[in-house]
Amino acid sequence: MSPDAPRDILHASSVAVDGRGVLIRGAAGSGKSTLALALLALGGVLIADDRTVVALRDGRPWLSAPDTIRGRIEARGIGILNAGAITEAPLALVVDMDRGPPARLPEPETIAVFGHHVEVISGQQGGHFPAALRHYLLYGRSD
Repeated sequence: MSPDAPRDILHASSVAVDGRGVLIRGAAGSGKSTLALALLALGGVLIADDRTVVALRDGRPWLSAPDTIRGRIEARGIGILNAGAITEAPLALVVDMDRGPPARLPEPETIAVFGHHVEVISGQQGGHFPAALRHYLLYGRSD
């Protein structure tokens, strides 16, 4: 990424599924790493845990890890685990762990990230959520 490109470091974890990045944001203790670990168990690949670099490249936001934490993820009650990690992935979805439970069939919502609109969904969902997220990233939503 160009050193002149807009970038920010967010308090968020991120995982790639089939090369598409999901940014998992929320307050401390909201379940960001737990959701990331569940996605890793379903075949996702870690980008970053707890702090994610978001930078603009080729007109869209990309996710990466600060060098100091690349390849590591916290598992509460176990410690810091080594994880295979990719260097970066384009941002495809934002999961907000601080949002309340969504409607059964919510209307799509987006947020602007460096001027690019990205869908945002609530992370406050049931046990099906990691599998549903993986499926969403692989195949999208039927609207």
